[in-house]
Amino acid sequence: MPLSADLAQLAARVSNWGRWGGDDQRGTLNLITPEVVRRGIASARTGRSFSLALPFDQTGPQWDNVHMPERTNPELRTHTVNVAFTGDTRDFTTSDDSFRMGSQAVTHWDAMAHVGYDGKLYNDVANDVVRADDGARRLGIEHFGPVVTRGILLDIARLHGVDHFDDNYAISGDDLEHAAAHAGVVVEPGDALLVRTGHMYFLRAGDKQRYSMPSPGLSTKSIEYLRDHDVAAVATDTMTFEVYPCEDPTIFMPVHMIQLRDMGLAQGQNWNLDDLAADCASDARYDFLLVAPPLPLTGAVGAPVVPVAIK
Repeated sequence: MPLSADLAQLAARVSNWGRWGGDDQRGTLNLITPEVVRRGIASARTGRSFSLALPFDQTGPQWDNVHMPERTNPELRTHTVNVAFTGDTRDFTTSDDSFRMGSQAVTHWDAMAHVGYDGKLYNDVANDVVRADDGARRLGIEHFGPVVTRGILLDIARLHGVDHFDDNYAISGDDLEHAAAHAGVVVEPGDALLVRTGHMYFLRAGDKQRYSMPSPGLSTKSIEYLRDHDVAAVATDTMTFEVYPCEDPTIFMPVHMIQLRDMGLAQGQNWNLDDLAADCASDARYDFLLVAPPLPLTGAVGAPVVPVAIK
């Protein structure tokens, strides 16, 4: 079903259409100003760095490709092995390879073109700009550009005293506010929030289906918090990003609809936050420099990313 009347009103309240001009294709990433980048740089105090990406191989989270048959885990093929250009193997030799994967199969950002409803994408763009032959003619992932800002880890699992959730816990704005208070940080415009649920527990255990669903995640009750704080981007350690099954079983993926289509809020999924979370808990520092530019695939509705947090 379409959004309910209450959710449609919420979407109108948080909409960023026209905020950065009628031609804008970056959404809330416009909030990452040079001053915000400098704030992020100042958050790198020790130089310790953490990769937040999953391995790009067949251990990736995809398990059921019925609905999205091309969203496949990365497959590597080494097709040139120790070739000697001169024919003499004592001379220069080289190997080469290629890979195939769904652009949103592992750790990734979603582009503004990824989700719409009522025939429209972000900023009043008709959804027919996305075509099978050449992808998104507007709002593609290449418009993200460099994503460098202050990141803040909001550890919702630790906030609730658990390693992970066993159900589809719906994260609210109050959860985000309390997690920020627990972290001792004030969320400011242009920050990126990394929301940890501990859900990687199931992927590490090899249970890809259980990692998929049921899943904790952001609920519609978190949307106003993100808009009120002018957050530039949000990423989670789950496949579905939002709580799934959804809060209202008759409305499919309302957080995606409102955040991407109305707010133009950058969404990241399948981010591995556990090592970073352990370090943040050990030194009580939950903010850091986040460097996370997506692979600039022209016209793509999402793209892989290898995010790095530098504390």
